[in-house]
Amino acid sequence: MKTKIILIISVLLLISCSSKKVAILFENQNKSIKMIFDLDSTQAPFYMVLYKDKIVLDTSKLGIIREDANFYNNLKIINISDSKNISDNYSMLQGKRKNISYSANQYTVHLQNNSGNLMDIIFQLSDDGIAFRYYFPETSTEIKKIVEEKTTYNFEQDTKAWLQPMSKAKTGWESTNPSYEEHYQMNIPVTSKSPIGEGWVYPALFNSSDTWLLLSESGLHENYCGTRLVYNKSQKAMQVTFPQKEEIFPNGALNPESQLPWNTPWRIITIGNLKTITESTLGTDVADKAIDMDTSFIKSGLSSWSWVLLKDEFTNYETSIKFIDYAAEMNWTYCLIDADWDTRIGDNKMKQLADYGDSKNVKVLVWYNSSGSWNTTPYHPKSKLLTHDDRIKEFTKLNQMGIAGIKVDFFGGDGQSMIAYYHGILKDAAKHNLLVNFHGATLPRGWQRTYPNLLTTEATKGEEFITFFQENADLQPSHCAMLPFTRNVFDPMDFTPMVLDAIPNIDRKTTPAFELALPVLFLSGIQHIAEIPEGMAKQPKFIIDYLKNIPTNWDDSKFISGYPGKDVIMARKKDDTWFVVGINGENKIKEFTIDLSFIEKDKGFIISEDENGFIQKTIKPDSKLSIKVKPFGGFVMKF
Repeated sequence: MKTKIILIISVLLLISCSSKKVAILFENQNKSIKMIFDLDSTQAPFYMVLYKDKIVLDTSKLGIIREDANFYNNLKIINISDSKNISDNYSMLQGKRKNISYSANQYTVHLQNNSGNLMDIIFQLSDDGIAFRYYFPETSTEIKKIVEEKTTYNFEQDTKAWLQPMSKAKTGWESTNPSYEEHYQMNIPVTSKSPIGEGWVYPALFNSSDTWLLLSESGLHENYCGTRLVYNKSQKAMQVTFPQKEEIFPNGALNPESQLPWNTPWRIITIGNLKTITESTLGTDVADKAIDMDTSFIKSGLSSWSWVLLKDEFTNYETSIKFIDYAAEMNWTYCLIDADWDTRIGDNKMKQLADYGDSKNVKVLVWYNSSGSWNTTPYHPKSKLLTHDDRIKEFTKLNQMGIAGIKVDFFGGDGQSMIAYYHGILKDAAKHNLLVNFHGATLPRGWQRTYPNLLTTEATKGEEFITFFQENADLQPSHCAMLPFTRNVFDPMDFTPMVLDAIPNIDRKTTPAFELALPVLFLSGIQHIAEIPEGMAKQPKFIIDYLKNIPTNWDDSKFISGYPGKDVIMARKKDDTWFVVGINGENKIKEFTIDLSFIEKDKGFIISEDENGFIQKTIKPDSKLSIKVKPFGGFVMKF
């Protein structure tokens, strides 16, 4: 530690000394985050990151290898721009915060390789982190191909990590992997090898001493692949890496390729404490602005859904009527009808269901299989969305039927051509005023800002997995207490939460109050509720009343307390109403003392539980409010 402190002081002194400048210093507006940039002895670019003048990322590499050009070493700095203030104010139709302001200092490093080719690296330092991307400014109609990205993140070797393994392509049920549906490995050494052997997906959480860092990417266009992280032993650092060879749309590109000019996605590093991490909007701050589209049809809300507990045989006309009625009784906006509706119900009766839903003020959503040949899934409609012409035909039919949106499942990975497929669906759906939910899918990486009709994406081991295997139910408490710090920080997550009664053939470990907290704790533009009418009918009236008014487009969110995988308490505001929810991810009683003095209400209520079930009590939002929570339990408050 003493050596590290001396190094920091030496670096800062050298930078500040005008007669002996050995590196370039970038900093955010409040000077809490600093970045040191330079070229090493091989003329390769590198950076270091300091938080409150302490190194949190040591010497880390930058660079790109294209088929036609090396932008990794033998580079020279042509110019470095002066600091430029970047500011943006935007609104979201879903998520943790409605109106968002982003401000950052932007620095652009202009580089040239020894063949005269140009590459810029653009850095943006905000109060909550760093975003950077590569940019090729030259113009060319020739397709350029990237074979490797050299970006690394060099953490201290004693850093702990919370990481989700990337699955192996073409494995799992009917070869449906990869789909970001593994359990997080928690509090592991940063040097750990993925148990599956394919690296780690975003978002990736790290803790070094008292500083937390969350890595992800945003602004993923059609001309780049989705990336992931792998620990590079020779570099002793996490490196950005490309997908497995199988992760492509048939006959499509795997790795990035494009004409010039060309931007890569943003690499984002959120830095601070757990409050900084959970409240950050960096993933949407740097995402592309919304496309020009009609947004009047976009409404977030809760949805009924029969399949998660009742499975295939209940995808029928009679059950769908029942679940539309259920949604109407609960004041929920949607009813999702799942796989094989095209044959189990049929187009004509599906139109009848949509008309019936309209009469009940409930909109109908339907399921699609994205797959062509990349997996062997039997569910349908299948192969109906593969081309632009296919989608126009299918979406026109859905418009005529009165369908509000689509759930598209079983994608084939993160190759560039598969990423382009996602964009194609979103664009064509937007033109037909259709909402979109991706399942068996990649992380959306800020797409919900660019395409406001994207209301949610699975990319998590959600409720359906709990219904499949007891081992998933056993891990649910800690898994749910992990997600607000990782997967759900920037992007909507269709976990499909909340079973208050029973899961067939599964011993649920969470208490009903734990489950009750999830629809507010988890962020999703459409919150598909797993509980069925029979289970809801067993609940006290005050529980049913509470569930009739759960927002999904929050005005603000505040982190109250928590630790990844152990417990979390979050407050969310809609209009002048605050919801405060918490879950205990561990098998022991916990007592929390929380400060709710920011809530300007005289009183509200808390729903918790005792040995007889749910209880509701009136409370005041005090600065020192004590709450006792059962093992694997939870609570909800409303003010």
